[in-house]
Amino acid sequence: MQRVSFNNKNSVFFNSLKDKVDDYFKSNNIKETGNFKLYLKTIILTVSAFSLYTILVFFTPNVWVSLILCALFGLNLAAIGFNTMHDGAHGSFSTKTWVNELMGYSLNAMGGSVYLWKYKHNINHHSFTNIEGMDDDIDIKPWIRVHEDQKKHWYHRFQHIYWFVLYGITYLLWVFVQDFKKYFTGKVGDLPFRKMDTKEHFIFWITKVVYVGVFMILPIFMVGLIDTIIGYSVIAFVCGFVIAIVFQLAHIVEDATFVAPSSENHKVDIEWAVHQIKTTANFATKSKIVSWFTGGLNFQVEHHLFPRISHIHYPKISELVRETCEQFGVKYLEFPSVLSAVRSHVIHLKHVGRV
Repeated sequence: MQRVSFNNKNSVFFNSLKDKVDDYFKSNNIKETGNFKLYLKTIILTVSAFSLYTILVFFTPNVWVSLILCALFGLNLAAIGFNTMHDGAHGSFSTKTWVNELMGYSLNAMGGSVYLWKYKHNINHHSFTNIEGMDDDIDIKPWIRVHEDQKKHWYHRFQHIYWFVLYGITYLLWVFVQDFKKYFTGKVGDLPFRKMDTKEHFIFWITKVVYVGVFMILPIFMVGLIDTIIGYSVIAFVCGFVIAIVFQLAHIVEDATFVAPSSENHKVDIEWAVHQIKTTANFATKSKIVSWFTGGLNFQVEHHLFPRISHIHYPKISELVRETCEQFGVKYLEFPSVLSAVRSHVIHLKHVGRV
């Protein structure tokens, strides 16, 4: 499939914004990567994950306490993905490449593949946001129809109802289905990725084997088959749902644009940065709790414009983005709370499912 291109010949918007952002870091003599706040958060999330796993597997409490701890463990894993893995995989966690690589591999500890994720997210999603066939993150076919150009099935009329359950199983599908589909087809969406070398093949398979051993086989020996199935299901559902909803609220909402490139030259007739703003939304940016937990992914606009800048800088950068949007007459899409964003997401699903 031919790659989409943008009209970046005169990127006046992004050039103006980038000058402001560069000046902010230079005048304040600070680095674009993470600092002690991010490192402390990583320590907290890592220690809490190991603690929860140890308690559940080796010192298993009664059933109700265990279920609560499993739900917390699911939240904990999602938070590691949002913060440690996400900044690491984007190269914004640290100035040291090996540290970023190590943090990125936290996804492998959760059963995924950071190698495949970088193609899916860093390249396809960030380059071609909300473009059918290019952005694998909006390819939830056949169960969810996210825009009007996707094929419609009768059951899409109910997608604003069953989305809750479907998002809960996305983590399982990711680890046990989608990764293997990408691995064997050599494609992310409709786009091929560079072939893995021997090292990456080994890492992929050892990741899957170790994950099954740690999260399934060992718990079965320690607490039993049924308890493991129930506990793991709660962990996977909570983790999958939280990850899915955070990413959906950033792009699959009312007023977010789904762009079809020109059929003649496969080109989008606006500059890349403006395209990012038109296809992306922020939510709950005033909430320090949401920002802390989601690793700044509630500042999704800023993240898409500057993915190699750590999320700890997004609150300040957002002021510069808003200022530049107002200057150039570009609409800046934001929801005041998580609930308002969820409401918009459900309304969008209902509309697209019936139109």
